[in-house]
Parts: sequence; structure tokens; C-alpha cells
Amino acid sequence: MNVDEPTLEAGEPSSPRVAADDMGLQADFIMALRFFSRLPTGNAPHQAPNLGRIAMALPLASVAIGIGPALLLIGGALIGLPSYFAAALAVAAMVIVSGAMAEDALADAADGLFGGHSIERRLEIMKDSRHGTYGVAALCLFILLRVTALGAVAAINPLAAGAIWLAASIVGRSGALWVAVALPPARRDGAAATAGQLPARNFAVGAVFALLLLFLLAGPATSIVALLAALLLAVAVMAGWTALCRRLVGGQTGDLIGALGALAEIAMLVGLLPFV
Repeated sequence: MNVDEPTLEAGEPSSPRVAADDMGLQADFIMALRFFSRLPTGNAPHQAPNLGRIAMALPLASVAIGIGPALLLIGGALIGLPSYFAAALAVAAMVIVSGAMAEDALADAADGLFGGHSIERRLEIMKDSRHGTYGVAALCLFILLRVTALGAVAAINPLAAGAIWLAASIVGRSGALWVAVALPPARRDGAAATAGQLPARNFAVGAVFALLLLFLLAGPATSIVALLAALLLAVAVMAGWTALCRRLVGGQTGDLIGALGALAEIAMLVGLLPFV
């Protein structure tokens, strides 16, 4: 999430009141883009982030975030670029479009969760913009897994590679919000605390939309068995990450949500690749 989102003062409601004409799918879509990307969103007035609204528009926003990098992967492979080089270019484009949110969150989460020995120290480390050994290792492995997975599929079928990646990123980003349903904010001054705890109903609406896009995008390139295997793996990662966050910090933060998005995306790719 963008680190420059405004925070709430003690006693203020977690969900800001906005005029009726500032609500609706278009406004929620813009809010989701501003929260999860650096894409231009016009001159609409800024609204404090609300996870309940973001969750329902996030699958559509994820399409807007991922379509450019996916097309770059497909186009690069089709014009004759080496598949792994095309994959590296596409991943670089995704980093730029998303503002490196997933990468930064994963690095911060790895440093905090595994580098601290108390809840307070773990949260302090996660808030530090500097990255340590755990963070650098997690960041490098995430990029390496992304590039090799996409490059391997692009060498066989560039269209399938782009479709599978776009689907995996949609499910990963929406699925990551589960920790905001299951856990309260671990601190009061972060982006996740500002956006409030996510109602289960809103998460479910976004999750159903994400699943529909998964079947539409990845289904033709794989099979029902592949989709179910990938979903089971992603759900297992979500459950394990939620349990780890509960045990180590007692809640969730923006970094922990973003990190789960990265992990769930990789889980989806791991589940889908053997069936391509």
C-alpha cells in the first residue's frame, strides 16, 4: 500500500463518510488503483482508503495493474525475444506499475517477522525502510521465481504465460486481503489501520469476482484440475500466513497484506505451471 496515505487520529471512525456521488464502482476502482499502484487516476478528489470498498473493486483494478506487464510478456516472446528476457522485462514493468508495493512489503515482512524477538521489535523492524538479510533474500527469491516461472511458460506458449500471470496476480492481490478480515490491525498508525478492518461480506464479493476472472483467463490455458490445485495451494498459503501473523505480531499491517499478495501469486503459479 502507498505509504503516504493519511492516518486517522484516535477516536475517528475507520471508515470515512463521503458524499453519495463519491461512492460507486468507479470511485472504488480509483481508490483501489491509488492504494495498490502508481497508475494515473485523474484529478478526482482523494479519499481516505476504505478496505471494504477497495476489496470489491480490487479484481478489476488488478486487471488494470497487470494487463500492461502481461501484454509486454506476450509481445516480447512473440517478436522473438528470449523468453526469460521477456519475462524479466515484464516483471520490471510490474514493479514500476505497482510501485514495488509487493516487493517492498515482502522484504519488510520477512525482516520483521524473522528478525525480531518480540511483537514490538518485529513491528519496529517492519516500519524501518531499510532492508536486512531476510528481506533481501525474500525479495530476490520472489523476483527469481516470478521470472523463471513466466519465462518457462512463455517459451512454450506466450499467450498462456500472460493469461496465467494476470490471473495469478488478481487472485493473489484479492486473496491477500483475507488477513484484514481475520486479524485486527497490529498498530494504529499504519496504512492498514487507516483503511480499517475488512468486513467478510465485502471480501467475499471481491473474492468471487477474482475467481471468475481466474477461470476466464487461466482456464483456457490449463484445466479445472489445475485451477483447483492452484486455489488449494493459495488457500493453504493464506491460512498459514494468517496463523503466522497472529502468532508473531498479533494482527496485520499493510506490509503483511502486501507480502501475502506476493506469496499467494507464487502459490498460484506453482499450482498452475505443472498443467500448462
